Amino acid sequence: MEKILEVNDLHVTFTTYGGTVKAVRGVNFHLNKGETLAIVGESGCGKSVTSNAIMRLIPDPPGKISNGSILFNGKDLTKLTEKEMRQIRGVDISMIFQDPMTALNPTLTIGSQLIEGLRQHHKISSENAKKKALEMMDLVGIPNPEVRMKQYPHQFSGGMRQRIVIAIALICEPELLIADEPTTALDVTIQAQILELFEKIQDTTGVSIILITHDLGVVAKIADRIAVMYAGKIIEVGTKREIFYQPEHPYTQGLLKSVPRLDLKGEKLTPIDGTPPDLFSPPTGCPFTARCPFAMEVCDKVYPFQSELSDTHHVECWLQDERAKQLLATSAAK
Repeated sequence: MEKILEVNDLHVTFTTYGGTVKAVRGVNFHLNKGETLAIVGESGCGKSVTSNAIMRLIPDPPGKISNGSILFNGKDLTKLTEKEMRQIRGVDISMIFQDPMTALNPTLTIGSQLIEGLRQHHKISSENAKKKALEMMDLVGIPNPEVRMKQYPHQFSGGMRQRIVIAIALICEPELLIADEPTTALDVTIQAQILELFEKIQDTTGVSIILITHDLGVVAKIADRIAVMYAGKIIEVGTKREIFYQPEHPYTQGLLKSVPRLDLKGEKLTPIDGTPPDLFSPPTGCPFTARCPFAMEVCDKVYPFQSELSDTHHVECWLQDERAKQLLATSAAK
């Protein structure tokens, strides 16, 4: 499949009075055209920082992309000037931010906010811009769009505001859509509607989607592939089926065990003990070692190499490394 995005050895740091926070530490992944990739993990693992780095929205200072490349259709976004990035944001790559209430301007009507980005990037008359805005509102399921365009964000429900944010992100017909926790503040009924909307939009427009979330229920609904992130690193990548039915990293297994399942009545949820490592001074070995029930001596000292379990399933864990397996077999024999 043709790749629309390739992130290679991405490092993002933040300089503070207390030291340098290594928020993203050598992240690698790709996104195929027309695909939905979910990046999942606990709060603070670097998901949103990664998405902001792709958009080149890391505030400098205190943050900076200290290493790596972000190839969008073969063009390295880390090498572009701010002026060049403004031509890409909203046109080729759009982003849906976490809180729709803070993403919308409370002093402007919904219609003016929809039309603003369109007229900023395209030479289009106000009449055609309004027509396009009405089409987008209809696409995302806003009833009475003619009336709703003249209203303000506070006159919309949370689900409706989220639909408007999606419409703003899609109005310039981007090739890549980054959705950062798009369903966090919504109840489960509205969440289901928003997820169905993403599927409909992808079928209609063919847009590629990166979904940032900590909710594995959301992932199960719409993701094609899943990247599991922990302490600034992507530790396991696979198809939806591989991650849900054949998780190999103990952290991925822990995430799945902490999620309620309808087919396992009466079974207790198992939390992951401990806390993530301090990214002011991250460990040299596997960052999950202190919380891992299967940790070995090598885990704390050396970061594991990537093990390829299939063409689509990769994991960074010593338990899957052939050298560690041989070492364990030798120890057991003694």
